[in-house]
Amino acid sequence: MALLGSQGYVADASLGTALFLALELGRPLFLEGEAGVGKTELARSVAGALGKPLVRLQCYEGLDMAAAAYEWNFAKQMIHIRAAELGRDGRPGRGKGARDGATSPGGSLPAAERDVFGEEFLIRRPLLQALDPPGEVAPVLLIDELDRSDEPFEAYLLEVLADFQITIPELGTIRAETPPVVVITSNRTREIHDALKRRCIYHWIDYPTAEREMAILASRVPEAPAQLSGQVVGFVRRVREMELFKRPGVAETLDWARALMALNRQVLDREIVNRTLGVLLKYQDDLEQLRRDGGVEEAMAGAE
Repeated sequence: MALLGSQGYVADASLGTALFLALELGRPLFLEGEAGVGKTELARSVAGALGKPLVRLQCYEGLDMAAAAYEWNFAKQMIHIRAAELGRDGRPGRGKGARDGATSPGGSLPAAERDVFGEEFLIRRPLLQALDPPGEVAPVLLIDELDRSDEPFEAYLLEVLADFQITIPELGTIRAETPPVVVITSNRTREIHDALKRRCIYHWIDYPTAEREMAILASRVPEAPAQLSGQVVGFVRRVREMELFKRPGVAETLDWARALMALNRQVLDREIVNRTLGVLLKYQDDLEQLRRDGGVEEAMAGAE
């Protein structure tokens, strides 16, 4: 917890224990929870606390190996082959009397074809960057919102994380000398396969308690007065109890507090709440429901 506290991240004891075990045992940390509860921010804080670079793989539907691990720079390869064909003098590479496959004035075309699969033509995507970093420090690898990816990619990722290696047919197997610290997040829009979860330290991040959310506000928005922070936390907690399409997370709490400070507000009142609800809620149906069904008055009662 002190490790995260140095970066302004307020964690409870269970999350601190899960992180300690993941670091101590060299296992990926798998975090599930609602959007905006601090899963991604945890990875950033761990990277900052450990003095490691952060490599982020943002998952999405259709994500494949070319975007996640590596691909070849096709344009650069073609330029290299074309240069070998032309030779040093700009003419076609075959000299007078040259046999098929023999060396031309500018070099050998078959040799050029072999050379285009060198590392200088390799485009390193996040997974390969994390396993084979340019420096000597193993990074923190954040695999963000894994539930947005397709199941075939999840199966490929399982193979990568099992041995911390990637096999490139043209180059061979690249294995991490020092495995990265891996943090995987999911908003649980679909279930992640048990085979992957078994290889991880699992932790569910829930909405924080009132005391912890107050501590988060004090850490991230220290300029907010205590009275306003207490009112914001009370209001947000009451809103989370309502039947909404998307309940506000901690990220929205922080954004709302910053917005209120930008408007030079010291306390909450109904007028400023109605004017700034779009910072807290992101769907028109939720906004209308809160205003139509007396939700603002009910939440204000929780803020008083």
